[in-house]
Amino acid sequence: MKLDPTKMKDWQIAEAAEENMKPVRQLAEELGLEQDELLPMGRLLGKVDYIKALDRLADEPDAKYIDVTAITPTPLGEGKTTTSMGLVEGLGKLGKRVVGAIRQPSGGPTFNIKGSAAGGGLAQCIPLTPFSIRLTGDIDCITNAHNLAMVALTSRMQHERNYDDAKLAQRGLKRLDIDPERVQMKWVIDFCAQALRNITVGKGGKMDGYEMESGFAITVSSEVMAILAVAKDLKDMRERMGKIVVAYDKRGNEVTTADLEVDGAMTAWMADALNPNLLQTVEGQPVFVHAGPFANIAIGQSSIIADRIGVKLSDYHVTESGFGADIGFEKFWNLKCRWSGVTPNCIVIVATIRALKMHGGGPAVKPGLPLAEEYIKENLELVEKGCENLIAHIETVKKSGVRPVVCINSFYTDTKAEIALVRKIAEQNGALAAVSEHWLKGGDGAIELAEAVIQACDEKNSFKFLYDLKTPLRKRIELIAREVYGADGVTYTDEALEKAKAFEADPMAGKLGTCMVKTHLSLSHDPDLKGRPKGWELPIRDIMVYKGAGFIVPVAGAIKLMPGTGSNPAFRRIDVDVKTGKVQGLF
Repeated sequence: MKLDPTKMKDWQIAEAAEENMKPVRQLAEELGLEQDELLPMGRLLGKVDYIKALDRLADEPDAKYIDVTAITPTPLGEGKTTTSMGLVEGLGKLGKRVVGAIRQPSGGPTFNIKGSAAGGGLAQCIPLTPFSIRLTGDIDCITNAHNLAMVALTSRMQHERNYDDAKLAQRGLKRLDIDPERVQMKWVIDFCAQALRNITVGKGGKMDGYEMESGFAITVSSEVMAILAVAKDLKDMRERMGKIVVAYDKRGNEVTTADLEVDGAMTAWMADALNPNLLQTVEGQPVFVHAGPFANIAIGQSSIIADRIGVKLSDYHVTESGFGADIGFEKFWNLKCRWSGVTPNCIVIVATIRALKMHGGGPAVKPGLPLAEEYIKENLELVEKGCENLIAHIETVKKSGVRPVVCINSFYTDTKAEIALVRKIAEQNGALAAVSEHWLKGGDGAIELAEAVIQACDEKNSFKFLYDLKTPLRKRIELIAREVYGADGVTYTDEALEKAKAFEADPMAGKLGTCMVKTHLSLSHDPDLKGRPKGWELPIRDIMVYKGAGFIVPVAGAIKLMPGTGSNPAFRRIDVDVKTGKVQGLF
């Protein structure tokens, strides 16, 4: 069956391609895994025993390492995952041993506005249904491990209220004296559920818990997800799990998961989740799917473990960072690479002509309504103006010491003049540029992109971090704000400033990275400011600590850790064929 993206929806292409998928045992054998390193999860899915694989491959040389990022996202889409899959397919067409690594999608966007994150057209990760729903249960494990910490906290608070010190001692407990006003964690669920942002728990009698204000965040924003992304092995995960700060006591001391004696049980939930999931592209190249999305409120990277395996099993390993280079790549650059010890040979910045036009001042895009004429007809003025956003991201990547490749993710409405203009501007600003038609043509359409990536990988680079861990927290924040976001400076609320000073006085703070929380829809903190905003300051309203993951987390603007479900969510179009049991309507 010929797969035609112009006549088929993404889920239809995926369903048709799955009929010819390689069994996971064949995929693993071709990848170079030994039989006992594969943990099959059915005919088409599997996990990889990372301990056995990394032990065996320890002395193998590292592959060329490529990160895929993008310009600032717009409602028109940039196609980052589609490009990642297309690049894997294109390198495969050139005869290269190639592995991809992408993040597992959250149920929140899958059933909401964005949809799944498998790519699109002929550049997808399959099988689509398990990729988008459940997979092998990693996100369920994170949800349960995180909520177990909240169970431990709230039950402990109830018992400390109901029992005196003698009775607590009889039960092997020491009073923690937790401050209900300084509980740092919320519950998690992997949906966009705005009605759960702010709730009251413990209502009822004295045996019904401890009454206090609480709420829910989305699972993929959990510190447990961040730990899955950065942990090097089970020992590292176990140590990190015990450092999670759940609350503070009434004297201002940290109350951790270790204090609640729940860290071991949380790790038990997560042990199997450390093994990366093995899937494949539409064209049969191997793809690891591991850790989660949301680089605006989390680290937003595929796991260190997946990348460490990928660089040992291939000539080229393609990974992906969430959202634009100001968020996803910045965290890849200054956090993930710092912890993994693996540094990139090439960074791909994905852009579309349509998205650049929106950054250039094009009309607002509203779901369900036809696109304005500016997006479907040639408009060089909007493209040139929008390239200011692209230039900002090129400059950010270059500050890491790596030359970027700009991927012009081609769409049928693009004109030759528009493409030539973007290519010219990218090259004038020190990047390589390539047009790719992977959505329409798969690997054959990504040859130019793959060749540009190979060229970039063969060049020497001088990778360096934006800051070292001795840099004081406020100086780090200012460096990121000025050098990456383009801000004129940083402002703090009184609460955030007090926390910043306290962290700077803590000798342990120098061992923690800085994981910014900021809107993904603008280089600034204001999602309505497109292009390359000028003359603004970054407002830090709060600072959180994820000691288990190893992050201090400054929060800029009014971003929420629990997104909301829109009025026309994807779940309205998802169903099951009752004759075949196949899920339809995923996108």
